Amino acid sequence: MLLTLAGHPSLRRIGERVELVGLAGGVELSRRTPELRTTDGRVTGPLLDPYISRSPLMLRASEAGDVVIDPMGAGSGVTVDAMQLTGPLTVTAERLARGVVLELGGRVVLLLHAVVGGEEPAPKYGLVGESAGIQQVRREITQAAGLPVPVLIRGPSGAGKELVARALHAASPRAARSYVAINLAALNPGTAIAELFGHVRGSFTGALQSRPGYFREADGGTLFLDEIGEASIEVQAMLLRVLESGEVQPIGGAPARRVDVRVIAATDANLDAAIESGAFRPSLLHRLAGHELVVPPLRDRLDDVPRLLVHFLEHELRRAGQSELFEAMTRDCSRELPTAVMTRLLRYAWPGNVRQLSNVVRRMVGALLAGGDVLGVVEALAAGTVGRAHPAAPTSMPTSTGEPEPGTQVSDAELTAAMRANDWQIAATARQLGVSRNTLYARMKRTGKVRKARDLPRDELAGLYAQQGGDLAAMAGLLGVSLRALQLRLRELELVP
Repeated sequence: MLLTLAGHPSLRRIGERVELVGLAGGVELSRRTPELRTTDGRVTGPLLDPYISRSPLMLRASEAGDVVIDPMGAGSGVTVDAMQLTGPLTVTAERLARGVVLELGGRVVLLLHAVVGGEEPAPKYGLVGESAGIQQVRREITQAAGLPVPVLIRGPSGAGKELVARALHAASPRAARSYVAINLAALNPGTAIAELFGHVRGSFTGALQSRPGYFREADGGTLFLDEIGEASIEVQAMLLRVLESGEVQPIGGAPARRVDVRVIAATDANLDAAIESGAFRPSLLHRLAGHELVVPPLRDRLDDVPRLLVHFLEHELRRAGQSELFEAMTRDCSRELPTAVMTRLLRYAWPGNVRQLSNVVRRMVGALLAGGDVLGVVEALAAGTVGRAHPAAPTSMPTSTGEPEPGTQVSDAELTAAMRANDWQIAATARQLGVSRNTLYARMKRTGKVRKARDLPRDELAGLYAQQGGDLAAMAGLLGVSLRALQLRLRELELVP
């Protein structure tokens, strides 16, 4: 059993923890006990906040594996999962597996949670967190990095699959060679095969010059295929051929070329269901899954929420030129981050996972720098502005939410404003809204007010090109599409070289 420090006046202490040994006989929790440690084992001492009672809570294990939280003389300033603690409370093993939020004196937030441990830690690989789930991911990266087989990364949207793919490449013998990342959902279906495997000049309409393709660009290194479940059947057949033969056949009659590429694929789709429906080839899945790695959702690594918050907070404040503010908050953040902020974040379901948390922190920093209400940003989670939360006093946390991702409920005006702010780029807009690209595409289709460059008709583009004197940036702004997507569409229609 662990106690993880999730909220404290000193931001630098967030993430410290203590293993509760001897729970059968009872463990005291107060300002003076127990002693906490950093995740690398350095002793940092007890909570030592003068606003927390000297009189201890008592945490005691029952024979059934539950934990009894007894306020004893700790007074009235203790809440458990946002409910006032007025007498001994039995917390079930099921709740402990999810994590129980304790708030002390309105100053400190602790997460009481069961943990499966005992295995040797692995290198961090740039992944933020110390939860059992993220530690397992690190161990699997260590195991898979040097294997000469493809890797399939599974996990929900926004959980960090691309970061894991980069870590696999960086830890592999190919680290010094090329790393090429492609989102298959973002490829134009009409040219996806040519973009992946290459083509010769004149092999199809818009092929004004020969291109090597992404596989040859990644030769000797790693090719990351994100959202592999979105690949068309035709692309799947070509991928299978390359994985089996090691040869790439460009479109247009050029000779096949051997390539040495380590393929890493990722998906949040149910590929087994896609196989049953005929949308995905079972032979390709078997080839891709030389080693499978699962990235857990954020709701299953709840003790990493405070660590990720500090990480994103530092990044956003330094990017805004507010390093001094961040350093001040490491000493005392009680004004900027009241305990209610972390309590709410820990009790939220996080359907958008780490991507959504990053987006929430970005909004928090915006409110902070504007002199606004940071707590109001977090409370908007419960209101449904950036997703939906659990009820105020949940008795269970679902293993999966059947609810839409945050962003699916964004108004047409908010969607358009977000896309304009990101120069109509799909990836950047999806990050801002805390959703996957697939969700954003679906939302764009539903509104009917935002178009894709690949759907723009030739006559409209030709007329606007002449009107704007070939100024593609101006055209992109008027059409509401990204400049890169517009360039690709114009080349496809042979309107530009």
